[in-house]
Amino acid sequence: MYVDSIFGRHARDAVRSMKPGDVVMLENVRFNAEENLTLKPDEAKKTHLVKKLSSMADLFVNDAFGTAHRSQPTIVGLPLVMRSAGGLLMEKEVSTLSKVFSGAPRPVVMVLGGTKVDDSIDVARHVLANNIADQVIVIGVVANVFLIAAGHNIGKPSTQLIAQLKYQPEIEKAKEILSLYRDRLIMPDSVAVRQDNRRVEYPVDKIPEEAPVLDLGMDAVMSLVQILKKSGTVVFNGPAGVFEDADFATGTYELLKAASKVEFSVVGGGHTAAVIEKMGIERDFTHISTGGGACIEFLTGKKLPAVDALEQSKKLFG
Repeated sequence: MYVDSIFGRHARDAVRSMKPGDVVMLENVRFNAEENLTLKPDEAKKTHLVKKLSSMADLFVNDAFGTAHRSQPTIVGLPLVMRSAGGLLMEKEVSTLSKVFSGAPRPVVMVLGGTKVDDSIDVARHVLANNIADQVIVIGVVANVFLIAAGHNIGKPSTQLIAQLKYQPEIEKAKEILSLYRDRLIMPDSVAVRQDNRRVEYPVDKIPEEAPVLDLGMDAVMSLVQILKKSGTVVFNGPAGVFEDADFATGTYELLKAASKVEFSVVGGGHTAAVIEKMGIERDFTHISTGGGACIEFLTGKKLPAVDALEQSKKLFG
């Protein structure tokens, strides 16, 4: 049964009257203001929300990998006040993504695209510096930042988009990565732009000033597909362009097709997972993550707050 309350009298009465085998679904905890605060675990455990919820149960199971990167009361507070465990999905996500760091078939290639430039740059730096990835391929807006860092003019619309997303500081970080790992960081050598309302392709040193970069060029697609075909592991996070427009979906579709054929393939959530579903090739990937933000943060090498809290709970309650 569903109860339109989180810890009010209706919720408490429903839980109290449960019999073995009953399931009660409470209202979304995000509707409580405290849950939307970012707090340290010791602060989170003192919230009204955590105190009330923990008094209603014997055990907390966190199976929400999609929120594992957030430090919010139920995620990091509940494990400090009651016996807790990770659910089966949480376990699968953490164990599969951990395999990327050790034991993944070589060569390991990471494909970083989409618009989350800051996160992607953190991932690139971490996996290259620690030899987790043999090569990092950048596509989408991430590639545009690296192309600027390498001295290319990507045209006014694409440069303005980077400014609009407040990613200019990432250009310096991209320069630093290129200075250290230029042989292992792969940028596209051609792009597709919209000109006169149609797809036109150019090498990266001849991008027109007024045309927006919306996809990889076919030369880039073919050379990147060859790299993926020789990989043992591919981690794919973010599209190559405006895949919603059929004229500019080629790069994303072709790279995903190539990635789906390798021995061990992991996909970050969000847009990339939606494209794979549309293509009908979900079963060809080893793992499609349910959490875009959590997945990319995990790949930067940071300990996820939810996972850390569950480990602390194990020490506290066994």
